[in-house]
Amino acid sequence: MRDSIPTHLNNPYILPDGSLNVERIRQDFPILQRKVHGRPLVYLDNAATSQKPVQVIDALADFYRRYNANIHRAIHCLGEEATNAYEETRAKVARFIGAPSPDCIIFVRNTTEAINLVAYTWGRSHIGPGDEIVLTEMEHHSNMVPWQRLAQEKGARLRYIGINHEQCLDLDGWPHAYLTERTKLLAIGHVSNGVGTIHPVKEMVAEARRRGIVTLIDGAQSVPHMPVNVQDLGCDFLAFSAHKMLGPTGVGVLYGRLELLVEMEPFLSGGEMISRVTLEGAQWAHVPWKFEAGTPNIADVIAFGAAIDYLSQLGMERVRAHEMELTSYALSRLRQLEEIVIYGPQDISQRGGVISFNLPSIHPHDLGTLLDRFGVAIRTGHHCNQPLMRRLGVAGTARASFYVYNTFQEVDTLIEAIDRAQARFRGDNAR
Repeated sequence: MRDSIPTHLNNPYILPDGSLNVERIRQDFPILQRKVHGRPLVYLDNAATSQKPVQVIDALADFYRRYNANIHRAIHCLGEEATNAYEETRAKVARFIGAPSPDCIIFVRNTTEAINLVAYTWGRSHIGPGDEIVLTEMEHHSNMVPWQRLAQEKGARLRYIGINHEQCLDLDGWPHAYLTERTKLLAIGHVSNGVGTIHPVKEMVAEARRRGIVTLIDGAQSVPHMPVNVQDLGCDFLAFSAHKMLGPTGVGVLYGRLELLVEMEPFLSGGEMISRVTLEGAQWAHVPWKFEAGTPNIADVIAFGAAIDYLSQLGMERVRAHEMELTSYALSRLRQLEEIVIYGPQDISQRGGVISFNLPSIHPHDLGTLLDRFGVAIRTGHHCNQPLMRRLGVAGTARASFYVYNTFQEVDTLIEAIDRAQARFRGDNAR
């Protein structure tokens, strides 16, 4: 995979062979220098949130130090600087995901709010009694509960695409089995945060669009980790969060096809999302501002721009290649452990940098607590995937997830800590 990735010799983050210079990258993340319980931090909970480089931290502080002001309103210097920086991030996001225009980019708080925006605006105008919404059994609650509420309110029907023994979508004959003349929306996650499966969303979106079905992709676990181009995917909506891709918390993105956004009603109303207000009523501002009521999260959006710059400098192809190598190595090491159950596809090209597993003799919460004593941070529980966990026949799993600053040595530390935990539960004091 690396052979197809050009090398930039003047880029300190890229090694001569075209791979990421992880040791150099790690120098930009202050939190990786700390210790937990006296041991170096090994942060493997990136599917929940990523750590932040100094470039993002400095951009956030710089806004408050030098040009803190409200945007789109003031004509003074600080206001213009803040507005320009905010809108520059919108343009960066559009370029990053291949959107045809910055007007297609709406800033919200997180992926959850982005999906709710579509459910409350487009959904309530286009979904009616007897209509169908197609999801999968692997969806994060954020891409399930809003549609459940909409279906209950409108008298619509939810249909769920099932999974096979490798926790891939069971797509044998899926268009005929799930898509009907009453199907109005296909809403699917690009990458499962529960087991790491990468879904063939491009092919699924193409099939849906041939039938006139609107499509929404939950990109929370894909946009931070691999190249994503909305025009190539052909989707109508894409939702993702800044905090999972080196950016601050409290910033999410909704990409929408412009003609759909133009016809949609606002999600929230008040200041900033209007062009004219009289005592009799109001006229909405143009897209995207009609969806951004009130003072937005200005500082964090601007800092998100620094995160996009950072990832762009690394190159998303390299990010994906690094995670594939780490995941492949981690899977090979984990498979050597006794009694371990690993979820997700065997083919590394079909999974992201997420490994979900269980040790039958140790509850996931107990394992997470023990690993924390070794400085290893993983996620345990149902991962906001309770229907998926029930499908797997478990209450939860342990989940390790990787990013650009993780190393093979950290994988070794994870394996050593798991081995120690197993020995402790066996009562093996010699270990």
